[in-house]
Amino acid sequence: MPIRQLSETMINQIAAGEVIERPASVVKELVENALDADASRVEIVTGGGGLSLIRVTDDGSGIPEKELSLAVARHCTSKLSNDIHDIRSLGFRGEALPSIGSVARLSIRSRTASGDAAAEIGIDGGRVSAVKPAAANRGTTVEVRDLFFATPARLKFMKGERAESSAISDVVRRIAIAFPAVRFTLAGSDRSTLELPATSDTPEGRLARVAQVMGKDFPDNAIAIDAMRDGVHLAGHVSIPSYTRANALQQYAYVNGRPVRDKLIAGAIRGAFADVLPRDRHAVTVLFLTLDPATVDVNVHPAKADVRFRGPGLVRGLIVGAIREALAGAGIRAATTGAAGMMAAFRPGAAPYAHPGPTSGHRSYEAAYHASGSSGFDPSRSPHRPLDMGHGGAWPPRNGFAENEQAAFDTGPLASADARAGTAEPTEALLGMALGAARAQVHENYIVAQTRDSLIIVDQHAAHERLVYEALKNALHSRAVPSQMLLLPEIVDLPEEDAERLAMHSETLAKFGLGLERFGPGAVAVRETPSMLGETNVQQLVRDLADEIADNDTVETLKERLDKIAATMACHGSVRSGRLLKAEEMNALLRQMEATPGSGTCNHGRPTYIELKLADIERLFGRR
Repeated sequence: MPIRQLSETMINQIAAGEVIERPASVVKELVENALDADASRVEIVTGGGGLSLIRVTDDGSGIPEKELSLAVARHCTSKLSNDIHDIRSLGFRGEALPSIGSVARLSIRSRTASGDAAAEIGIDGGRVSAVKPAAANRGTTVEVRDLFFATPARLKFMKGERAESSAISDVVRRIAIAFPAVRFTLAGSDRSTLELPATSDTPEGRLARVAQVMGKDFPDNAIAIDAMRDGVHLAGHVSIPSYTRANALQQYAYVNGRPVRDKLIAGAIRGAFADVLPRDRHAVTVLFLTLDPATVDVNVHPAKADVRFRGPGLVRGLIVGAIREALAGAGIRAATTGAAGMMAAFRPGAAPYAHPGPTSGHRSYEAAYHASGSSGFDPSRSPHRPLDMGHGGAWPPRNGFAENEQAAFDTGPLASADARAGTAEPTEALLGMALGAARAQVHENYIVAQTRDSLIIVDQHAAHERLVYEALKNALHSRAVPSQMLLLPEIVDLPEEDAERLAMHSETLAKFGLGLERFGPGAVAVRETPSMLGETNVQQLVRDLADEIADNDTVETLKERLDKIAATMACHGSVRSGRLLKAEEMNALLRQMEATPGSGTCNHGRPTYIELKLADIERLFGRR
């Protein structure tokens, strides 16, 4: 077939396949245009899940009559200067309107502040009509009907009306969080009305908008983030570890005000919460990154949802470090939803309260403990062995811990309880502490404590497990990790670029006990491995590290493996369910929980305590 020039309609339909994936994509492009026009009010109306009708009305600056024909032409835009690296608007490609018009029936009616009247232009399946006078207030109304009627094959890939309506709602919510001073309304015959009143572009106003979108519980269970590093500013809020979701849909990220779905940011959030959340739970986050537009590329995909950072390691390190610092500085907090769940459990006919934690973890350990008798946990007798992690037959591996690391098992709150017994603080002083004064131990596992205005219930095994784990981590990372010399170096064949990346990070890897060096152009020689890993698969470990460095320019994989071993050892070295504790021991445990970052959850992400306010208890008894 000879080479020929494609028609303008065909070119627009190809572009539409990239830009307009579904009705939500149309809403995103039109709302972004409204915000770029400095609108303070945006109204969206949909029908049939957006396939039969999408109408977006704004009170922005409007489009002059003489520019309407250019607005629907490809690669025509008012938002881009001569520098493609200085993008400060949401839109800039000049493809959205012509792409939509090529696959739907599109009409644009607009009036500027200085215009005497409005003007209107239409596109029907790529055919542009003449500009004509119209009646309208200041701003722009864009109406899209019969989406994809010109490309019926695309309709076969659409989901049901409810799913498409839900996707549109998600898009509007994501955009609305970044523009709290703008009023958004989403209505239509296919949905219930969503109204997001304008707040203000201040920290308080932004948090109020977040509460409108994510629910009033989030501000009460969130920690503020504010950090700066090398010209990159990070702000926003993240949930406390005990306030989680079953998926990552409520993780919102923005780069210079643009909503993005970036795997680097998502990976950094997972890394920051790795120690405090179960594997099947996700934090709730709203993060805003502000940086020089020249250091981030938003022109990597027509949908503009992906970005590329010039310094990905800097951005990831900033997010991980800022979140971990905020979690450590927030003190010990319980999710407010825990009390609501407990109150629901007390009501007649309600389902038993259960935290949505992992389906495995503590339960198998405790079952194995009780099966092994009072002598303690014996993994060889357990039907559920802990994660092997390459230890061989020895468990737990003690050869990687010197005396100071092993002492982490002996310096927990229970070891110092006797010393506190003769010098316990007055009860009134204890009542003023975050976790209050221990009053009783029930079912030989739960500590009941009292504060001035609440009742605290603590899981003694989960709480002590977190304390031992933090002590082990501090001992582990306070100096270079002990390593063991391999009798024969392990040669790992890799692509030359992977070998080069590993060699560049060799000093950091050595701190974690992994000694390697270049061995020719496409291989590395591993001479030492961390003692804690025991007999590990060196080939797989090195390849995993190479993949992570290629993706994120970090070596977190090795650190995470060592931390997992410390977590499992902490699980077996902590005080067990079924152990009777003296009052001094219980109070000592509570005090160390208050002083330990992350002690609100155990190593498996389950809550270590639940707080029930006195006002809630009084409501249960009809006093309020």
